[in-house]
Amino acid sequence: MSDVKIVIDGREVKAEKGTTILDVAFKEGIEIPTLCYRKDLEPYGGCRLCTVEIETKGRITYVVSCLYPVEEGLIVRTRTPQVEKIRKIIVELLLARAPEAPELKKLKEEYQAEDGKFPKEPVFCILCGLCVRYCAEIKKKYAITFMESGLKREVRFIPEVASKECARCKECFPLCPTSYLQALYLLTSIFSSESLTQVVKG
Repeated sequence: MSDVKIVIDGREVKAEKGTTILDVAFKEGIEIPTLCYRKDLEPYGGCRLCTVEIETKGRITYVVSCLYPVEEGLIVRTRTPQVEKIRKIIVELLLARAPEAPELKKLKEEYQAEDGKFPKEPVFCILCGLCVRYCAEIKKKYAITFMESGLKREVRFIPEVASKECARCKECFPLCPTSYLQALYLLTSIFSSESLTQVVKG
């Protein structure tokens, strides 16, 4: 692929056409926060923490950097006051779901976010999708999936698959930023088929 020239935080850099802003930033040593990004997984854009400001043809807008491909002449700013404000609100929304998650506590401090600004939700999953994507893309097992959509969206184990695959694997557990996955797995084990319970106990 050919290279394009972009400006990121005032620095002109060459970037391979088709790569994302986030990939270029990481390559250049520019830190952009993210909770749902992992280099060996397809980008998802779920947490939206990697939002940055872009300017193209004189127009300024805000995009999720893990999904946005670079293009010739693109100007990227990763730490403007508006970008920081957007990230602060995102952190506050995520804190409503998982206030005790260690990574969110660090982000809360960094962005001076308020815990309790948004109504607490009785869930601890921030829907980053790392577990779902890792199981599907790396392990090719499809034992975890998203169910429903919108406000009802949630992560679920597929008991029939999990009973055969998860007890020996559990590679997705350390990926979870909130530790919700471990609890969900135990609940799935308790309330699912007898065969799954036997595997877990074994």
